[in-house]
Amino acid sequence: MVTSTSTNPITLPVDVVIRSVRALARAARFDEARALAESGADPRLAVVLAELAVDARYVTGEGDGVEDALEAAGAAVSSGVVGDAGSAWDVEFLRVRESYARELFAPGTELGSPAGRDPGDVDALRDRTVGVRDGAPDLRRRGWAEFYLGVIHDNLYGARDVAPSHLHAALDAARAAGDDYLAFEALRHLGDHARDDGDAATAREMWESSAWHAARAGGVTQVLAQLMVLALLARDRGDESGAVLLAAEVARWAQAIGAVRLAEEAAAMSSPS
Repeated sequence: MVTSTSTNPITLPVDVVIRSVRALARAARFDEARALAESGADPRLAVVLAELAVDARYVTGEGDGVEDALEAAGAAVSSGVVGDAGSAWDVEFLRVRESYARELFAPGTELGSPAGRDPGDVDALRDRTVGVRDGAPDLRRRGWAEFYLGVIHDNLYGARDVAPSHLHAALDAARAAGDDYLAFEALRHLGDHARDDGDAATAREMWESSAWHAARAGGVTQVLAQLMVLALLARDRGDESGAVLLAAEVARWAQAIGAVRLAEEAAAMSSPS
């Protein structure tokens, strides 16, 4: 791949560009990530552009080009110009992620409840995710599908008894594959279950470990999200001033990087209860 300025062309391997795009996206620097991904013509970049579009809309709540990006990625894979054997799986998984986000944030619905949702749509999403899991070409990808099965049961069905087995499977895969980002996600949600079960010590241990993995993965919004749940634990133990202070800082930082949904959640929590 060749990128250029007005005076000096720069040649970069496409794998380096893809890793750099992902690192910028995890730092919530979506404009720079998009500019880098769009600076070359390698067809493999179509898949990472779709991934970037899905990530950006989830974090910011905005983005009108997600469907076009997914279509372009699918076309690149179907035409055979993308040679990676896992690319077709990656595109289908991105479609699952986007469908999950649409269902999660659908107007008139409630997190952790089937209320307001079309049961047929949720069942179809679960079944698609099972198919993606069963067709995963490697352990890491299978772990990501297990994670989404966990959050589908947690957040769309409200089936808190079903989700943990999927989340533990995701964590096992993350550890085996060395995927810090997946470990962050699995530990974050397992910590939530520990808190619900009244085990504050385990919740704190999992959430602190989750934040550590998020930092290793370069996830700026992810670290902030973990600070939010640690603020919840502070509130649980009666440290209201500590919880409010931490949530206010998260709100300020999230607003600065355009993480709209996280900023709104943190701002609401920073008002003393």
